[in-house]
Amino acid sequence: MLRFASRAFLFAGLLSIVDPAVAQTRREYLFDKNWKFTKGDVAGAADPAFKDAKWQTVSVPHDWAIYGPFSGTNDQQEVKIEQNQEQKASVKTGRTGGLPFIGTGWYRRRFTVPQFTAGQRALLLFDGAMSDAHVFVNGKEVGRWPYGYNSFSFDITPYLQASGENTLAVRLQNKSEASRWYPGAGLYRNVHLIVTEDVHIPVWGTYLTTPEINADFAKVKLITQVETPNKAFQPLRLETEIRDNAGQVVAKTSTSLAATDGLAFEQNLVVPKPKLWSPETPTLYTASSKLYAGDALKDEYNTPFGVRSFKFEAKRGFSLNGQPRKFKGVCNHHDLGMLGTAVNTAALRRQLALLKDMGCDAIRTSHNMPAPELVSLCDEMGFMLMVESFDEWKSPKVKNGYSQYFDEWSEKDLVNMVHRDRNHPSVIMWSIGNEVPDQSAPGGGKIAKRLQDIVHREDPTRPVTAGMDRIDDAINKNFASVLDIAGFNYKPMRYEMANDKLPQGFILGTETASTVSSRGVYKFPVEPAKQKKYPDNQSSSYDLEACVWSQTPDEEFVKQDDLGFVIGEFVWTGFDYLGEPTPYDEVWPSHSSYFGILDLAGLPKDRYYLYRAKWNTQQPTVHLLPHWTWPGREGQPTPVFCYTNVPTAELFVNGKSQGKQTKAPSDKPQSRYRLMWNDVKYEPGTIKVVAYDAQGKVVGEEEVKTAGKPHHVKLVADRTTLAADGQDLAFVTARVEDAQGNLCPEATNELQVSVKGQGSFRAIGNGDATSLELFHLPHMHAFHGELVAAVQTREQPGDVQVSVSGKGLKSATLRLQTAAAPAKANGSR
Repeated sequence: MLRFASRAFLFAGLLSIVDPAVAQTRREYLFDKNWKFTKGDVAGAADPAFKDAKWQTVSVPHDWAIYGPFSGTNDQQEVKIEQNQEQKASVKTGRTGGLPFIGTGWYRRRFTVPQFTAGQRALLLFDGAMSDAHVFVNGKEVGRWPYGYNSFSFDITPYLQASGENTLAVRLQNKSEASRWYPGAGLYRNVHLIVTEDVHIPVWGTYLTTPEINADFAKVKLITQVETPNKAFQPLRLETEIRDNAGQVVAKTSTSLAATDGLAFEQNLVVPKPKLWSPETPTLYTASSKLYAGDALKDEYNTPFGVRSFKFEAKRGFSLNGQPRKFKGVCNHHDLGMLGTAVNTAALRRQLALLKDMGCDAIRTSHNMPAPELVSLCDEMGFMLMVESFDEWKSPKVKNGYSQYFDEWSEKDLVNMVHRDRNHPSVIMWSIGNEVPDQSAPGGGKIAKRLQDIVHREDPTRPVTAGMDRIDDAINKNFASVLDIAGFNYKPMRYEMANDKLPQGFILGTETASTVSSRGVYKFPVEPAKQKKYPDNQSSSYDLEACVWSQTPDEEFVKQDDLGFVIGEFVWTGFDYLGEPTPYDEVWPSHSSYFGILDLAGLPKDRYYLYRAKWNTQQPTVHLLPHWTWPGREGQPTPVFCYTNVPTAELFVNGKSQGKQTKAPSDKPQSRYRLMWNDVKYEPGTIKVVAYDAQGKVVGEEEVKTAGKPHHVKLVADRTTLAADGQDLAFVTARVEDAQGNLCPEATNELQVSVKGQGSFRAIGNGDATSLELFHLPHMHAFHGELVAAVQTREQPGDVQVSVSGKGLKSATLRLQTAAAPAKANGSR
């Protein structure tokens, strides 16, 4: 049996300038504004005297490649994708998104450090920089970090001018054939300056565990590292209070550092009657520590955490807080669609809210370390995380991938990953790799053990997995048996065999389904297909089309339901992402994936409701497809599906019953999870479904009407009250409707977006993988009647007016309200 006790998480809120009168010991600055940027390598750009006035002024986070233009020749790759079971190399056009991310970029920023004096330290923390970052302060290189997805920090004290202006310069370079998806480009995550006393708690300096939990109490063990000049011992004291989510002190202690402690405090506290963290109840606590030298306060450090326990056991599977459950998870890449890879908390929160409503409770950060904002939001909103590290080890998948750094950097990257995120309650497991060819290589199992040992050394409380696709090699070459959790990609039909041969006693679907679909697109005849292609480069939303290596959702559902030793799944993917436009890798234009349960604009596809019907057991789901506007199909077979979490439904076409359907096991998995009327003949009008529970009681209904001509625009915002912080976003969906308010499902009107007041237009997207329209311009064609515009707040509160118009359509205006942003907490990193 493996038992992994609960953890805490390290605060990852945005940093802001802290009033020195309020907090003298630790000052934290967010370097977000007033950066200068240029694309291309520039001689002398690190020199403080370099003239950068003509460079572009940008804010960070910043993805310089998302502005396009799209081209099928951007990072065109001639490769054989073994993971896709390809037998020969071919030219791939949109594999990395068709965006111009290759090349060198320079960033420069001038800054001062107020009240910086002798006896203080200054540190730069980068949440991520794409890629091969070289960091210079006042013309001197202070450090390098190649892996674009990881967080890293450098002590810049020796390079600073204590008074006056300093110059920070960052050189980044992306190579061709370095990725299998769109990686982004630039300082796409936040940059922080942290100023402390010379005696202080370092970045990611605490490690909090809860080794014992019961109804009456939770034991809390807090290890706190300290740094001193020359690492010399000092008689320090650490005072720690634990506060609950209402701010009440529930435990406290004071500990003195002994010479034998190795500059690390160990504190043990007890939280009475703990409220447990789970996806359903994401309750958080905070351990607030103050570091003293005598009576002098040297540092303050906050460690928010959650109390929860979990186990992975043979036969019983996975349990959280003593309750067996299966992961209802999705895999997500790091880009945010129309925003590119530039991290934004509001965009992440929107994604998580949509997944939460679907019933999703877990996320795999495919295939790299996530943004810290995502991890903190998962703590807050209740998602279990598989934090993943690498897509390559020693054996390359692409010419310039991580394999070139693996020997020198893999341990450093794993240590940073674990140290940053090991205190988060949302993090349940670590993944050391995805579909690495080393599964088949001599010694691959030894590499897996070495990486797993590193992770266990830094965090012995969580299990380690990897996404394996070469199931026979993984099993026969002692690769899968090394791992704490055997994770397999797209192998539901072989779960029994794998479990019989492996020692763990449970199997995880680390990557499942890879069903492909385009929102609002329906193809006839309706039939299961693998690697199906159409002239319009779209895939059918009847959710019966998958890749040659993958399955429909229903095939995975059967094994999840019938096999007790299978502990859950992570669907590929929650959202469409830039790059990997399978099955159209070789056909341009096609720049984004079709795998998503939601499209690139964050609009749900029909498949969203298939998963919601399976996963969201607390709310009713009744969803009807397809749309019912098919001029020219009169009298032709037009199958109708209903996705619902009740067993039976009855379909009506223009009031005439088409009969009841009931879910039932059969040789076709779809019959167990969908209600299907395959022989319906199309006639204009209305289709309506009435859903019945097991007792025959009506519990829900939905109807779809034939739409008339496009008449007007309707606007719907995900939020109407926002923070006036210059970063908050509202996502406004524009729908092209007929005069009666029905969505016009084939509308392609070009829509113009105008934003006035205390807000501005940020980006636009329509979810069409074939569209070459640019995300940063305030106009775009609707895709199957819809698109989404992102509206960003300014720093002054007030009204925001969003107007959308289109030729021949009645325009619409939506009013948003922004309020003064709350003061940001002085968090610790």
